[in-house]
Amino acid sequence: MINKDFNSILELIKTFPNEQSCIDHLEELRWNGYVVSPFDSSSKVYNCKGNKYKCKNTGKYFNVKTNTIFDNTKIPLQKWFLAIWLVTSHKKGISSLQLSRDIDITQKSAWFMLQRIRNCFGIDNDNQLDNEVEVDETYIGGKEKNKHANKKSKNTQGRSSVEKTPVVGMVERKGNVKAKVIKDVKANTLSKEVVKNVKKNANLYSDEWLGYRGLELIYNHSFIKHNRKEYVKGRIHTNTIEGFWSLLKRGIIGIYHFTSKKHLQMYVDEFVFRYNTRKGTESTRFNLLLNNIENRITYKELING
Repeated sequence: MINKDFNSILELIKTFPNEQSCIDHLEELRWNGYVVSPFDSSSKVYNCKGNKYKCKNTGKYFNVKTNTIFDNTKIPLQKWFLAIWLVTSHKKGISSLQLSRDIDITQKSAWFMLQRIRNCFGIDNDNQLDNEVEVDETYIGGKEKNKHANKKSKNTQGRSSVEKTPVVGMVERKGNVKAKVIKDVKANTLSKEVVKNVKKNANLYSDEWLGYRGLELIYNHSFIKHNRKEYVKGRIHTNTIEGFWSLLKRGIIGIYHFTSKKHLQMYVDEFVFRYNTRKGTESTRFNLLLNNIENRITYKELING
C-alpha cells in the first residue's frame, strides 16, 4: 500500500475506507513487518488482540498510535488521514474553521489536529545547501499602519522586530529551502544560521544589509543593492527566496490571518515542507508526513504561554 498512489480525496477514502485499513498502513510505514516497542526498542514484543502489542521488558501494552500524534485520540484515523491529506496537498494550507467543516469536527479539535500535524513538518534535514544559495530575511506580524493610533508602537519601521518576528531563509537555486524564526537580524545571528545551513564552497547571494557583512570571509559572497533600486545583476539576485516569502505571507495572511510568535516556526515549517516536496506526488507528501508522526505535542504544551 505504501507505493500506491492516491492523488485525490476520493482515492484516499477508497484506499482507507475504515479504521483497520488506516492501522495497517501505519504499521507498514512505521514497522514494516517488524514491531518495535516504543518503551524499549530492544525488547521482545508479543502480538495481542485488537491491534495491541505487549513489551516483554516493561510489561506495557501499546499499538501503532502510541507516542505519535494519534496517541489517545478519539477522532477516527480516517479523519486524521483526511486532515493530513488536506494540509499537505493545499498549496496555502487550510484553516481550522475550514477543516472543522470538511471533516465534521469542532473548530477546537480541528485547531489541535492542525497544530499536531504542523509539529511534524519540521523534518530534520542535515544536508547543507550548496552551489548557488540565496539568503534573505523577512518579518511576520501586524502592520502598524493598520492599527488604531493609540495602539501603534514606536520605532517599528524597517528591520525593527518590536512588533514583528524576523525569519531568515536560505534557498539553493533549483533545490531546497530552509527557514528559521530568529530573535534579531544582527550579523552574529544571521551568520550563525548561514554557516550552519550552507556549505562553505557555495556561491552566496544576499542584499546589502549590514547583517550579512563578514560572510565574504567564509563564502564567495555577492550582494545586490536594493536601496539603489538594483534587483538583478547577472547571477546576483534574491528573487528565488523572495518568491518563497511571497508564498509564506500569502498563506499566513490569506488563510491563517494571524500567527503567534510562539507557534510561528510550525507555520514556517509547513510552507518549507510544501516547497521542498513540490516535485513529489500528493501520496508521497502524505506518506512522508506519516513517517514523522512521532513528534507528539500535547494540548497543554500548545496553549501554555
